[in-house]
Amino acid sequence: MTKPMLRKIIHVDCDCFYASIEMRDDPSLLGKPIAVGGAPNKRGVVATCNYEARAYGVHSAMSSQRAQKLCPDLLFIRPRFDVYRAVSKEIQQIFQDYTSHIEPLSLDEAYLDVTDSPLYNNSATYIAKIIQQRIHQEIGITASAGVAPNKFLAKIASDWKKPSGLFVITPEQIDSFITHLPVHKLHGVGKITAYKLNRLGIYTGYDLKQWGRAELLRAFGNFGEKLWHLARGIDERPVKTQRRQSVSVERTFQEDLPSLQHCLTKLPELIDELNNRIARLDENYKTGKPFVKVKFHDFTQTTIEQQGAPLDLDSYQTLLKQAFERGNKPVRLLGIGTRVIDLQDIIEQLTLFN
Repeated sequence: MTKPMLRKIIHVDCDCFYASIEMRDDPSLLGKPIAVGGAPNKRGVVATCNYEARAYGVHSAMSSQRAQKLCPDLLFIRPRFDVYRAVSKEIQQIFQDYTSHIEPLSLDEAYLDVTDSPLYNNSATYIAKIIQQRIHQEIGITASAGVAPNKFLAKIASDWKKPSGLFVITPEQIDSFITHLPVHKLHGVGKITAYKLNRLGIYTGYDLKQWGRAELLRAFGNFGEKLWHLARGIDERPVKTQRRQSVSVERTFQEDLPSLQHCLTKLPELIDELNNRIARLDENYKTGKPFVKVKFHDFTQTTIEQQGAPLDLDSYQTLLKQAFERGNKPVRLLGIGTRVIDLQDIIEQLTLFN
């Protein structure tokens, strides 16, 4: 086996980003359970919530009605995406002081590759610590950070000591860390795959490492190859600085949706969640054509999109009906989204030709 490439990757993830900004701007909210999102009486969705709300089991992407049942005293706050975008730009400026190799995942989190940074004796840990301090002092919120030799481990590390934590995984610690890691923490492993792994007696990285590559390929198809690598802490994905091409949301259902009508009832919540993500887009992006992705119970899938259609319920209903007709069988996953147009690319092209 070839030796995996070792980088110095930092994953920075702001703690309860929207909620933290709301508490920063309105100190009377401190200590109270709050959720940023749509109202419960309008089929809203929780975009994020603070730790006081999470103590009741509330989490992002949960319906606001469900959240209020879990926490009757939950305060709902309408999102202020213009404010969140402005704060995100300030945070991005902080990142730029330490590296140009930045891959934003959303307004509040990003990967930074500092492998070749000359700062602070090339100490990724120290750079992460300074970034955390500056976000707290200059922005007024907290962020957690993970430092590791690759993206997979850095993202796990940033979640290890939340909130406001810093966790480091060195190359020498990879094997021991993976050994005790629950398999549901592995990159790309959702509830369904985790359940299948558990049924096979695979609960930790150690259990997974006992399986050979061929065995995993037979049990999980192409994803088995990825599982084999992750069990050894291998992730060769570089930090990508190129711009995004789409925004989307997906939902895998515990039980297959048996009919088109059942699928259609899931659209409003998916659209609410998609609108939240669209609102988080940098102003350099403009939304384009809508699309729908359907994965059927037999794992066959189809995607359909329509140029010029608005991003509304009618459009997604039309696309979903067409996509469903291609298989006409129970559905295990629904996804909706929109292609995005990078306005910066257009500006650069106009500049070039002029």
